[in-house]
Amino acid sequence: MSARTWFTTILLGLLAPTVAWAVGEYPPRIDGARVETYKTVGDTKLRLWILAPKRAADARSPAIVFFFGGGWRSGSPQQFEPQCRHLAARGIVAIMADYRVASRHGVKPVDCVGDARSAIRWVRANADRLGIDPDRIAAAGGSAGGHLAGSTAFIEEFDEPGENRAVSAAPNALLLFNPALVLAPLPGLDLAGFGTRVPAARLGAGPEKLSPAHHVKPGGPPTIIFHGSADETVPLVTAEAFAAAMKKAGNRCELVEAEGQPHGFFNREPWRSKTLADADAFLESLGWIEADAPATAR
Repeated sequence: MSARTWFTTILLGLLAPTVAWAVGEYPPRIDGARVETYKTVGDTKLRLWILAPKRAADARSPAIVFFFGGGWRSGSPQQFEPQCRHLAARGIVAIMADYRVASRHGVKPVDCVGDARSAIRWVRANADRLGIDPDRIAAAGGSAGGHLAGSTAFIEEFDEPGENRAVSAAPNALLLFNPALVLAPLPGLDLAGFGTRVPAARLGAGPEKLSPAHHVKPGGPPTIIFHGSADETVPLVTAEAFAAAMKKAGNRCELVEAEGQPHGFFNREPWRSKTLADADAFLESLGWIEADAPATAR
């Protein structure tokens, strides 16, 4: 697959009208979840569905915020309900975030990035009330949602005007599932002609401005990426390029390759359980959860 084909596949594929693997109903119905509004844009209320573990009243737990996939066009926060229920049972405050998408709100990916940053900032600003440790908030997501999670760590240009920037919107860790992290040419890759194939007008900004790999810097959050070797929507080589940029900057980045697996592989067994086991090990290595000491979710 040529470099030109890679990026045509990524952007045009993700911007397609439907993404079959983006599961879940909309609006979601998630039993036992606390629902909070983190942002209002016009008549649109953007919400978070929160699953909290049982714990002492004064405890402060790590949190993780998931962003669904769907090509920035569609999808549901319910996509990551299984992962959130698992992590809540391990002692994490697990959160499923809504954000505006093209099919429902007529927005572009640049607006989605702003919403994702707003969500992380809101969680940190409300950490005390929610029983969350503000220094242990992870961002997570799949495909376009993985792009948004990665963007919260490195892309600051598109924050919502008027928000309190004294409260950081950057996560303390990233868990990414076949994410779109390279949206524009990178040094050393032959991507000639890419810029003429997907105009900035479709994204709302130049591809490089929305490409997490182009904004990697030292001090980035520890990251784990799950990616199928047979992914034809977001090719594995893009995850490898992002991981290389992270390591060059001195950041921790683990890439877990699922041999022979296509886009969205983590949504089905046995890969859902396998990726969650690796996610557990990653969070254990950060000291966020204890090995072999599951809690009970509310």
